[in-house]
Amino acid sequence: MKRCLVVIIIAFLLCGCVESKNFAPVVNGWLQPKARLGSYRVKQGDTIYSIAWAFGLDYRALAAANRLSPPYRIEAGQTLQMTIIPRGAHVSGRFAAAPRWQSPPPLQPVAHWRWPAKGRLIGHYSVGMAGNQGINIAGHYGEAVRAASDGVVVYSGAGIRGYGNLIIVKHTNTYLSAYAFNKRILVKEGSRVRAGQKIAEMGRTNSGRVMLHFEIRRNGQPVNPLRYLS
Repeated sequence: MKRCLVVIIIAFLLCGCVESKNFAPVVNGWLQPKARLGSYRVKQGDTIYSIAWAFGLDYRALAAANRLSPPYRIEAGQTLQMTIIPRGAHVSGRFAAAPRWQSPPPLQPVAHWRWPAKGRLIGHYSVGMAGNQGINIAGHYGEAVRAASDGVVVYSGAGIRGYGNLIIVKHTNTYLSAYAFNKRILVKEGSRVRAGQKIAEMGRTNSGRVMLHFEIRRNGQPVNPLRYLS
C-alpha cells in the first residue's frame, strides 16, 4: 500500500514538473502581435504606417496588398487585408488577383542620424520575443525629444499598444524612426521635420519611468539604433 502511495506521489510530482515548463510566453512590451493572416479593421487615428509598425510589416507591402497608392489614405471602419504575399510565392483562390509587392532596389542610407535625446542609455537593442526593438534613454520629465534625422511625420498619436504617445517619422522609403512615451507631442502628421528639431517632450512609461524609447526600422524591420546614431 505504501509503495503504491509513493508511486502515485512521484507520478504527481513529475506531472507538475512537466506542466511547470508550459509558462505563458514573455511578450515584448514594444511589439504588437505579428499576425500575417486575416484582416484588420481600421480605427480612428490609424495610418498605414502605424498599422504596419504595430504588426511588424513594411508599409509598402501592406499598401500593395490592399491596392493603396501614396499618400495611402485610409478611413476608420475600413477593412485591410493583412495577408502579405511573399515575392515568388504561388497564389491561388481569392487572393490570386492581389498585387505582389516587389522589394525596391536599395536606397542611399540616411546621411546622418543624431541622438534623439540627452540622457543615460538604460536599455539596449536586443532580439527575440522578450527583446527590445530599440533603445531606452533616461532623462528628465518634459525634456526635449528631437528628430534623429530629416523626415516627415507619418503618425502622431497613442493608438499603438505599449508605446504611449508616439511619433513615427519617415526619413526615406526605407527608413522610419519612432519616439515613444512622450509627455506632449509638438508635431502633426504631415509635418516636415529637420534633424535636431524638437518634436516632443519626454514622458513616462506605464511603470512611471521617465525615458524615451527610440526605434529605427529598415524595410519594416527593427534594427539596432546604436549602429546608426552618432
